[in-house]
Amino acid sequence: MNIQSAFNSGVTGFNNATEQAAESGSKIAQYTTSQPENIGQNTPKVEIETRVVEPVVITQELVNLKVAEHQALASAKVITTADEVLGSLIDTRV
Repeated sequence: MNIQSAFNSGVTGFNNATEQAAESGSKIAQYTTSQPENIGQNTPKVEIETRVVEPVVITQELVNLKVAEHQALASAKVITTADEVLGSLIDTRV
């Protein structure tokens, strides 16, 4: 059994999950909408650009964000297990 390979797989998976979460978060931030504000009667109306967001796009990115979370958790468990196995092997050899 190659402990280094398991550790590297965990780190690679964790990095991929981090990249996916960042990408999905960025896309969600791009699709945020804002509404025109009207604070009072004497306050001039401020027109703010509004975008129509398709719910499918936001939903898909939220799903991708959740998948990235689970991938990060699984990768962290792989890293932890590889560390524990290596610790056990060192303890056995000493």
